[in-house]
Amino acid sequence: MRLTYFIAFFATLFAFVVPEFAAAAADVAEVVLEGAPKPSRMDYPLIAGISARTLAWSMAQMHLFLAAFVLAVPLFAIATEFMSVITGDDRFDNMAREFMKITMAAYSLTALVGGGLLLSLLVFYPHLMGYLIKVFRGQMLIYAALFGLESITLYIYFYSWDALRRGNRKYYHMSIGLLLNTVGLTLMFVANAWASFMMSPAGIAPDGAITGTVWEATRNPLWNPLNLHRFLANIAYGGAIVGGYAAYMFLSEKDKKLKEHYDWMGYTSNFIAILGFIPLPFAGYWLMAEIYAYSQQMGITAMGGILAWLFIIQAVLIGTIMLAANYYLWSGLMRTDRGAQYTKYVKYIAVVIVGGFLVWVTPHTLILTTDEIQNLGGTHHKLLGPLGIMPAKNTAVNLMLVFTFLSFQMFYRSSRVPVVSWAKSANMVIVALYVVGIANIVGAGIYGYITPTVYKVGASVPQVVTTLSIIIGSVIIDVFMLRGAKSEKVHWGRMTERSQYALFVLPVAFTWLMGLMGYIRSSLRTNWHVYTVMKDNSSEAYIPTLGDAGNTITGITLAFMAVMVFVFWLSRLGATKQKGTEGAV
Repeated sequence: MRLTYFIAFFATLFAFVVPEFAAAAADVAEVVLEGAPKPSRMDYPLIAGISARTLAWSMAQMHLFLAAFVLAVPLFAIATEFMSVITGDDRFDNMAREFMKITMAAYSLTALVGGGLLLSLLVFYPHLMGYLIKVFRGQMLIYAALFGLESITLYIYFYSWDALRRGNRKYYHMSIGLLLNTVGLTLMFVANAWASFMMSPAGIAPDGAITGTVWEATRNPLWNPLNLHRFLANIAYGGAIVGGYAAYMFLSEKDKKLKEHYDWMGYTSNFIAILGFIPLPFAGYWLMAEIYAYSQQMGITAMGGILAWLFIIQAVLIGTIMLAANYYLWSGLMRTDRGAQYTKYVKYIAVVIVGGFLVWVTPHTLILTTDEIQNLGGTHHKLLGPLGIMPAKNTAVNLMLVFTFLSFQMFYRSSRVPVVSWAKSANMVIVALYVVGIANIVGAGIYGYITPTVYKVGASVPQVVTTLSIIIGSVIIDVFMLRGAKSEKVHWGRMTERSQYALFVLPVAFTWLMGLMGYIRSSLRTNWHVYTVMKDNSSEAYIPTLGDAGNTITGITLAFMAVMVFVFWLSRLGATKQKGTEGAV
């Protein structure tokens, strides 16, 4: 009942600004009181020539982009601040603070777009919002309280930096940062519950009647896979955005020391993006497996229906991300005097990355005319067609991930000379780990062709385990072998301007990719607001065409990139000192 009063209050408040809001809020309140899902029959109006559904879609995607950024960057900040404490290096502390400076510039925009999203959902989807409020009861008010707490802790964490910079007070500051990140992750988990419930409703009867608790609805079959997938995606995405900021500042600055700082910041951001990206495909496999387990129809719609070709576009974007990240790492070899020793291996890594990319974008079945099918002898090429099925693609992506890690390992090795007596033996073990692991990945891929379909999916599991074993095993050996190693000087700032454009490619590709996958995830519900429970009976109850979706996603991506350029400019403007005040007290 409190929720109804809450809605009624805001309906009165906004009725003067948005006349449709009062009627929509009344519909929400009616559903909250009755507790039964009502199918949506409204035709979405045009606003400035744009469909209201497209407007709500754009607001939701823009809010997700900004929220992913302001959630991930404080995680980087607390980790970097911790590195400052344990190493005593103030550079880490300065970089952590600069991370938060970007977040502060973006946080208000996140709240603003979130408010616009809430209004659009209440106006254009009153029955859906009313039903979700009924299912999750007071959880939405808890979400609002958590958002307020996040705002408070964010401002305290940032503005108390100087006051708590030294000594034991730094631990108090990190405690505030830990609370900030805990609240932020909780907010993400709560919002994920609503999105995953719409795909895999739980705690309700087939007719939509509420039979379970809020926890049952929250812990629906897709909640945990979506939590993991979005957490890793946010890490990779946040790293890519901050890397773009570092590249922007590197190209803008003329001062040598500042260029060195932003080069180091760009390298760290790229490392964070790769760290989050490497396990991301495996989290995506888990999410898709759970979707198949919950509803084979949704799985077929994604991988074998109208949406299947979008995974070719996904492959292009992921291949672009890997090529850009590797190119930046290869360019980074010029920072060290020993880097030239490793450049001879770059061409072999490039062959694997490009080859894996080409395999990944190869479709199995082509869209052909009747004459083309007759000339080709079928809908797929006899030689290239087999590259379009999952055994080949799983093999390709695992090899790309392994060699991407090798690119990072080469730069890490180029600035350190081991002094332990067993270094040569350790290197031989690492080489053997790579050789045996790659052979196992390729062998499992070949096995996927000669085994029944049910085992093809199972064959991907040892590939994943092998990839992670190579990475984890190499890291463990390097940690012990390079302990006390002789450090070579890293010439930060000794990078070409061309290399910085690779850091610009990453956020653009990541943003477009997130928009694409959001479209796929939402489209799996086809004409259902809540899958199999609340149907959309409006005239727009259809999956947007691929062309329309592409145009919309591209428009949202360009808009978000414009927002980020504004945030970068605002951050740079805030750091500019007024002439004559440099020595002022």
